[in-house]
Amino acid sequence: MTHQTIAILDFGAQYLQLIARRVRENQVHSLIFAPGVSPEELRKHNIIGVILSGGPASAYERGAPRLHDGLFELGVPILGICYGMQAAAQQLGGRVEAAQLREYGRTKLERTRPDPILAHVPESTTVWMSHGDVVTDFGGDFVTLARTPSCPHAVVRHKSRPLYGVQFHPEVSHTPEGSQILRNFLYEICGAAGTWNPGSIIDQSVEAIRRTVEPGASVIVGLSGGVDSAVTAAIIHRAIPDRLKCIFVDNGLLRANERQRVEAVFEGHFHMDLHVADAAERFLNRLAGVIDPQEKRRRIGHEFIEVFKSEATRIPGAHYLAQGTLYPDVIESGHSAAGPTANIKLHHNVGGLPAELGFKLVEPLRDLFKDEVRIIGEILGLPEELVWRHPFPGPGLAVRIIGEVTHERCELLRAADRIIIEEITASGWYRKIAQAFGVLLPVSSVGVMGDGRSYAGQNVIVVRFVESRDFMTADWVPIEPGVLAQISTRITNEVAGVNRVVYDITSKPPATIEWE
Repeated sequence: MTHQTIAILDFGAQYLQLIARRVRENQVHSLIFAPGVSPEELRKHNIIGVILSGGPASAYERGAPRLHDGLFELGVPILGICYGMQAAAQQLGGRVEAAQLREYGRTKLERTRPDPILAHVPESTTVWMSHGDVVTDFGGDFVTLARTPSCPHAVVRHKSRPLYGVQFHPEVSHTPEGSQILRNFLYEICGAAGTWNPGSIIDQSVEAIRRTVEPGASVIVGLSGGVDSAVTAAIIHRAIPDRLKCIFVDNGLLRANERQRVEAVFEGHFHMDLHVADAAERFLNRLAGVIDPQEKRRRIGHEFIEVFKSEATRIPGAHYLAQGTLYPDVIESGHSAAGPTANIKLHHNVGGLPAELGFKLVEPLRDLFKDEVRIIGEILGLPEELVWRHPFPGPGLAVRIIGEVTHERCELLRAADRIIIEEITASGWYRKIAQAFGVLLPVSSVGVMGDGRSYAGQNVIVVRFVESRDFMTADWVPIEPGVLAQISTRITNEVAGVNRVVYDITSKPPATIEWE
């Protein structure tokens, strides 16, 4: 079955993935393409509509991203967002100029003409603007549907084509009626059937795995304790249970009881063939004396490949490596059809590991976002606490220990982190928080313990809680003081070597979520 798909053309929007997710939240499949993608390529994907993303360029500048000239003849509705609207207008003979007054932030949108794109949207509503250019002349081919105080053509429709444009960003939460506007485009304009759901890809993935993996060959999955690798293993186990081989590398940088939890779920409950590599001492030896975070990551990554290679070569008939690569990983690594935002970073999941080991790659989740993977995990029967676990960095505790990583410092942070998770779980906060963890600082803190001062060897733990929908931005969580007090009391009482606990109240931006 080929799903009805909305093509999202990437002009470099910071909210690119958010647009794709908003479409999928409305039960319509979405894929991201480069701005100049040909109509012939789009026709291969059962495209029922196109969304042109925003972007940082100016449509009137030489070298600015352009649409394929044949896109307007594709015969499907098009919605341009911010730069996307400007680029479409410019190519159809309109004029785009620098605005006299740049517009950033919330503003009031006033409807001037009824239209299906604005169905069920109040005549006056708040929208989020972020633009420095405006369309000053549409060439007489568009009608204006809504305006703002600074933008006379905030929503427009072409007179003869199914082409719409909005100058604001309907995909962000700061535009309260944005979801309704997108839904109107999908259902009222594009005629979407709304048949997409993440669970529908399970049977397709199972069938694809059975077709792809050669008879008698085995598939290796590297389990991390996180949801992505867990769901990957569960899908492959459903497809070819006797030929799935799982490897779990205990690098000594894991969360409390991580190894035991993985063994209980995958070996005990699902009865998977699990190989555990006890490599904690090896990793810690490689990290001795290292304080630079990038060097930590490099050494951990190199060591992981060596350990994984050693374990994999012991498994006869293993010709395939399955990874929990997600759609954002593919986009950010430049391995998709996306455009200007594609080459952000080389993600660890789509790096050189398969080539290094000579494996063929299996990626059953590469078309999915994290929230969709969690839904699939629940359908496949994975434990709730595993499906909804907070993200954990690939280098583990090494990037939450500021300074040198030692066995003692790992044990200290692991104990503090366990208390943090226990307390937010007991207080009902765990599912309300996107990420919660502790950070060990390389400083000593003076304190009073018993009848005297404590200083030597006493450490500081930072508690970090953030809320976020997509991890592109994040806000610190104004959690109840009583919960923080309980965490502080338990850590300073139960974790030897800690006499001070502080709370990080910095959002992203300006800070990142992790400290290193």
